[in-house]
Formats: sequence, structure tokens, C-alpha cells
Amino acid sequence: MAEYKLLLPSMGEGVMEATIISWLFNEGDSVNEDDSVVEIATDKVDSDVPTPVSGKIIKILKQKDEVAKVGEAIAILETQGEGSVSAEQTQQEKPIEEVISQIPTLTQEQVAELEKPLSLAKNTEGNKGNYLSPLVKSIVEQEKITAAELQTIRGTGQEARITKEDILQFLATRGSAKTATAIPIPLPSTPAVETAPVKIAPVYVAPGDEIIPMDRVRKIIAEAMVNSKRTAPHVTSFIETDVTNVVRWRAKNKALFEKREGERLTFMPIFVKAIVKAIQDFPMINVSVDGDKIIKKKNINIGMATAMPDGNLIVPVIKNADQLSLSGLAKAINDLATRARSKKLRPEDTQGATYTISNVGSFGNLMGTPIIPQPQVAIMAIGAIVKKPAVLETPDGDVIAIRQLMFMSHSYDHRVVDGSLGGLFLKQVNDYLENWDMNTEV
Repeated sequence: MAEYKLLLPSMGEGVMEATIISWLFNEGDSVNEDDSVVEIATDKVDSDVPTPVSGKIIKILKQKDEVAKVGEAIAILETQGEGSVSAEQTQQEKPIEEVISQIPTLTQEQVAELEKPLSLAKNTEGNKGNYLSPLVKSIVEQEKITAAELQTIRGTGQEARITKEDILQFLATRGSAKTATAIPIPLPSTPAVETAPVKIAPVYVAPGDEIIPMDRVRKIIAEAMVNSKRTAPHVTSFIETDVTNVVRWRAKNKALFEKREGERLTFMPIFVKAIVKAIQDFPMINVSVDGDKIIKKKNINIGMATAMPDGNLIVPVIKNADQLSLSGLAKAINDLATRARSKKLRPEDTQGATYTISNVGSFGNLMGTPIIPQPQVAIMAIGAIVKKPAVLETPDGDVIAIRQLMFMSHSYDHRVVDGSLGGLFLKQVNDYLENWDMNTEV
């Protein structure tokens, strides 16, 4: 028999650690290859970790609510084989020529820009990173640890990040000794703004009221929404769109598509197609803001706000949506929506969105004023499709007819998107939908 160390796998760019939510097996249980053995949570998404080998779990190294770093062992399995030498996952080494060829070449300006925060970090002590794991964030909130106190905590985690142990050690000695003077470092992407303390009205709890603690995902959503409203001055434009041709085209093609592909044809791929074409016409919608710089995105990655069974919200991302056909968009959307609702998304499935669409019509709502997901600068809300009488212009004069109408609302960041750009973009999406070609192939 041999031992095998199950390591926490890489979970996408920027994700360095995860919190253990629950183990799906106990010590002594046998597992098969590709079985999901543990549920983990990052600040992006919840997911499962499968085992690449079959065997018996003989030791769980990371318990519930503990934080594990990428590449750290979280359990030991007993596997079939000779000897008792511990066997760890190994990665296939790449030829040195291939590695060197993948290293990007930087200009002198890029090097100088990168060296600025590095040189500043060399002159300071302790942890000055801004990333906190979900578990650490929850402890900080519960113990009401201030930003100034966080600056005094020396992180012992990867890249000097603050770990659970660092927080607990700080709490054990909190107020008992003179704290070190911290050197505040402003975020490179956020201009320094002096704000008055926010006064929050006390909440009166009446007899019989039920107190429901926010779960981890709801806390993350709440923080992100408040941060977006503080960061971006929101403006919202509205338009009512005649989608009669879209409704007729889908009715004509949905049965054929489902028979051929084995999947449903919804309205969402049509909406995404129109938005992608409008982004290509108005690329300054597909940007992010970094301080006083505008980052114009090369790729068009569409985030798709999806409601979860527990009432929370997650935004899986359709990568390179401009390179997908209508059929490809339909398959990608169905796959992401299904995996989102069954909690099978990978961390990389929720990263890299450059523009987001929210279908509030799926809840029977006519319109909404969505909040921009940072660091994007715009988001589109699609309302319910409703039959209404409408005035149509014909060669023989105006007539009243029953049409399929839908409201769209476009929220945008007024720092970089003016009313003209935000309004013209919305009108362009409207025109693509109203003039939908009934001969479009799917």
C-alpha cells in the first residue's frame, strides 16, 4: 500500500487559497477516482475538489472552516501499490525553451510601472496586501477589526497575506501592547478620497422578529454592491424594444434546435448576440477604469447574472462571446446556467467578464436598474416580453397592431461613459433586435 497526498488544485488566476466548507467523505471511507471529496469556497465561487486516484481516506489535514493554500495537502489517501512511500501529485515539466518563449517582453514604461509598488513594499513592514480570504473577512467583520489595525498585522501566508492564524494571534494580544505604526499604502486603482464616517441608524428588533445571519455568499454580494455604488456614479437609460421578429424566429426554430442539439433554445443567446455586435460598434463600453487610466478590453466576455436555488446570485462568464455562433452561444449559456444552479462551476467560470447582462424578465419584471459589477463599466437588464397594442407606420398610414414589446435598461459608469455613448449603445442593441433577420440560421 502507498500513501497519496491530495493537494488543493489551482483554481484560476488570482485565487491563491480556499476555505473548506465540508468534507463529503470521512476518514476511513473509500473513494473512487474523480469522486468529489470536499467542498471549498473562494471569494469567487463554491466548487468541489475531485480525487485523481482511488483509495481510502486515512487522514484529513484541513478541517471545516480552515483555509488551505493552492498546492497544500488537504488529505492523505491510502492507495494500491507497493511500499509505503508518500506519493504526491507531480506536474509534467515543460522544456525550458517552451517556458522561455511564453515569458512576455515588457517595455521600459511597463517595467517602471511594475516597479513602483514593488519598491514601495520593500520600504514597509508587515502585510500590506489587500486580499483577504472569505474566512478571514468574516472574522474581521465579527471582531470589528479596523483597517488601521489590519495594517499592523504581519501576514505569514503566501505573498504575505493575512491568514486565520495571524488574525487569531492578533486578537489574543489586541490592546495589550502598543501596536506598531502602520504606513498606509493607497490602492493603485483607487484615487484617495476623504469621506465622512457613515452613520447607520440602529435597527430595532421587535418581539417575534426572526434574525437570519447572512451566509458567506450573501456577505460577498453585499460588499460588492456597496463598493460598486461608492466607486461608480450610476446612470440608467431605458428603451422599449419591439421583439416580435425575435419571438417569431425562436418559435419557428426552437423545436428543430432541441431535436438536433438536445438542448432548449432560449432568448438569452439572441440578446447576447445583439449586445456583442453593439460592443463591436461601440468598443468604449468594453472597458475598465484603473485610477485615471481607461483599460480597453480586447476580448468580449459576457457575464450572465444567474439566480441560485438558495436565493443568492452568481455571474458565470461566456468567454470570447464574439467568436461564438448563435448555436455556440446557446450551448455555452445552457451549460453555464446548469452548472451554476447545481454548484458545479469552476472558479475560472466566474472570472474575466467585461460586460454583464441580467434577465429580470425571467421573474416577470418589466424593467430594473442593475448595479454595475466592478471593474466593468456597464450592465444591461432585460425585462419581460409582453404583448401590447402598438402604433405601426405603413405605406397606407398608421395602424394599431398587437406586438411583442420588452423594456431594456442600461446602467453605466458616468466617469467614462457619457449619456450619448450609453444611450447610443442601448439604441444599437434595440435596433439589432427589432431588425432581427427571420432567415438567421441557428
